[in-house]
Amino acid sequence: MRSREKIQIKKKPSFAFKKRFCRFCADKTKVIDYKDVRLLESFIKERGKIVSSRFSGNCAKHQRRVAEEIKKARFLALVPYARA
Repeated sequence: MRSREKIQIKKKPSFAFKKRFCRFCADKTKVIDYKDVRLLESFIKERGKIVSSRFSGNCAKHQRRVAEEIKKARFLALVPYARA
C-alpha cells in the first residue's frame, strides 16, 4: 500500500432515521387552507421561515401547496412574515 492512498471507510449513522410521512396523503380529509392558521403555524419555524419537506415530511405536491397557502396567509396578515 502506498503512503498516498487512503482507504475510505463508510460510517453508519449512529442514529436511526424515523420514516416521515405526508399527513395530507395519509388523511385524505385534511384540506390545506390559508384561513386555518393553526395548521399553517405547524409548518413555520420560530423565526417565521417555512419548514422544508425534509423536516415536515410532506410530499412535494403538498409541500408546494402548504408554502402557497402560508404566503397567502402572510399577505392577509393572518400569519407574520417574521417574528422578532
